[in-house]
Amino acid sequence: MGVEGIATAIDRGGLAEWRRITRAVELDPHGEVARDLDEALTVAESPGVTATLRRTLERARLTDKERLGQDFARLVRSTGLTRSAVARHLGTSRSRLSTYETGTTTPSAVIWRRLEELARPRPVHHP
Repeated sequence: MGVEGIATAIDRGGLAEWRRITRAVELDPHGEVARDLDEALTVAESPGVTATLRRTLERARLTDKERLGQDFARLVRSTGLTRSAVARHLGTSRSRLSTYETGTTTPSAVIWRRLEELARPRPVHHP
């Protein structure tokens, strides 16, 4: 596809082309398509698609632990609570919570499950 082909797909293509690029990057985050995409993103003119594909490339290049940390941090934010409150609910310290969010430490299945439960939307009861 090459840099020019990818830049053209970004600016003039559609969902089918963007999905093909995404799949190739996810399969080989440091391969030829990923390197070409990295360069094409600097010349492409479609800001929305460029931003989305940049995030795709960045996420694909994360290690499993970093990706897990990002997912954990996203769940923490979705609770709407402070980090201190989340740590208390999970039965851990705020500093340990931070290591989970960065991917430095992998949380146990129990901690992960507690966080999922804490992040689950609750129905609002009106009196």
